[in-house]
Amino acid sequence: MTAITAAMVKDLRDKTGAGMMDCKQALNETGGDLEGAVDWLRKKGLSKAAKKSGRVAAEGLIGIAVAASGTKAAMVEVNSETDFVARNEQFQGLVKMIAQVALDVGDDVATILEAKVGGATIATAIADAIATIGENMTLRRAATLSVGSGVVASYAHASVADGLGKIGILVALDSSGKKDELAPLGRQIAMHVASANPLAIDPAGVEPAIVKREKDILADKFRQQGKPEAMIEKITESGLKTFYKEQTLLEQAFIFDDKKSVAQALKEAEGKVGGPVKITGFVRYALGEGIEKQESDFAAEVAAASGQKKPPGDPASVS
Repeated sequence: MTAITAAMVKDLRDKTGAGMMDCKQALNETGGDLEGAVDWLRKKGLSKAAKKSGRVAAEGLIGIAVAASGTKAAMVEVNSETDFVARNEQFQGLVKMIAQVALDVGDDVATILEAKVGGATIATAIADAIATIGENMTLRRAATLSVGSGVVASYAHASVADGLGKIGILVALDSSGKKDELAPLGRQIAMHVASANPLAIDPAGVEPAIVKREKDILADKFRQQGKPEAMIEKITESGLKTFYKEQTLLEQAFIFDDKKSVAQALKEAEGKVGGPVKITGFVRYALGEGIEKQESDFAAEVAAASGQKKPPGDPASVS
């Protein structure tokens, strides 16, 4: 049997744009015959969509779906290569469909991709859209929130259509009060989250590593100011209170009335709502945040996938 080398895989990948492991499988299936492997990939429908898969997709849309009951919502980020695709009706329909599936099956990306709509999986629907539209697309992440009673409010900023935008927010409000009063309140809180970008609902929810980092920064700053060591811990704790007011949702100044905190705004709204209101969770997605283009070493990539070390000279066998 012909040994399949990294050079052969690279040649097929360059020729078809298919994924590395798909190329390796195609060559194995055809005994190392390059043209036969090209045909194998075409028959499998892998070459047309996969040739886009190496491109960085940092544009796209955030999609939101809300259950008819108002007590559950889902949000997904589907990325494309260019902002132009976000205005494509086919892409918008794809994102809406994926958000609706996430509402039904949960926020695990692998489960969403395997879920079927009309006999085809979401993964297949994405591959078909890639082939039709001509850009790489990926389902990057998903989130769901629910409440036993109350509402899960949502807001899509820079919206291109209902439930589709560049920033997406879900906020869960637990309350036995009137839903018709909770809904607009929840939307205001969601808009606040979009603008203020809090780290957590309250100080208890801030990650310990973030708190430690902030304390270290404050302590160093006060030392440089010449504050006595015996005082540093006390004034650092005072500084943390300011940090929490700026970075936690309930303590932030409410963007619709900065004379009161979000917690105070909620308390004042309880009379109109007809019961206590508690924020039990929120999710904020900003399109493309944290995505960076990475340069890859093809030989190292092949070696890593095959469990071998990167060859020092000639390409090693990956059979």
